[in-house]
Amino acid sequence: MERVAYHIATVLGLGDRLPAPGTTAGSLPAIVGWWLAMAVLDDVTARLGATLIGAVTVLLVGIWASKVESDRRSADDPGPVVIDEVAGQWLSVVPAVVLLPEPTGLDLALAAAAAFVLFRIFDVAKPWPVCALERLPGGVGIMADDVAAGCYAAVVLGVGMVLVG
Repeated sequence: MERVAYHIATVLGLGDRLPAPGTTAGSLPAIVGWWLAMAVLDDVTARLGATLIGAVTVLLVGIWASKVESDRRSADDPGPVVIDEVAGQWLSVVPAVVLLPEPTGLDLALAAAAAFVLFRIFDVAKPWPVCALERLPGGVGIMADDVAAGCYAAVVLGVGMVLVG
């Protein structure tokens, strides 16, 4: 089971292998994967369902996998554990799914790029309560701060999309 947890927690080893910082190693594949999924789904209900089910599934499995992997590495939040970025990144795009009911490929790409940047900003800046959530124990703490950063990014993305039109 440790091997399965490793592959989940590091997103198939990307957290250990990519030259980018660990957080980008999780965020970039997550947003590209979301964009590809949205490109093949044909209606807002399917897109929203896939986005929410994907984020919640990653969150729940990630709590377990990140705890197992952090214990194996004897570290509270090891850098190669990037499954938390996947959950946060997928939550950050929820407004795009709702506010773009019939998006073009360009709409999806722009929304994905904006969500990626916003999520990275909130993940790095860690405004309250993001910074407090990472102090929760085990896998919950590893995952919770990125989920909160994803929620902040989603709010800003949604407001921005409404204001821009």
